[in-house]
Amino acid sequence: MGSSSLQKKSFRLSGHATSIALEPIFWQQLQRLAEQRGISLSRLVQQVDLKMPANLASALRVLVVEALIEKELGVISTSLI
Repeated sequence: MGSSSLQKKSFRLSGHATSIALEPIFWQQLQRLAEQRGISLSRLVQQVDLKMPANLASALRVLVVEALIEKELGVISTSLI
């Protein structure tokens, strides 16, 4: 398994610079999700932020887990986006 240390990325959300710290495996999966949806990683993060701004890092992790479950089981989740 990959490194569990946090990796920070910066985004501009609602006109403000924001840094989000996640484990590299989550960033990799979020990038993959964004590519599958034909959008940038930044846009994916913005979409999640609009639905659940209070704890964005947690919401992004949940999105990854939901997507993996959906892929594994072939079910449609009540995804954040």
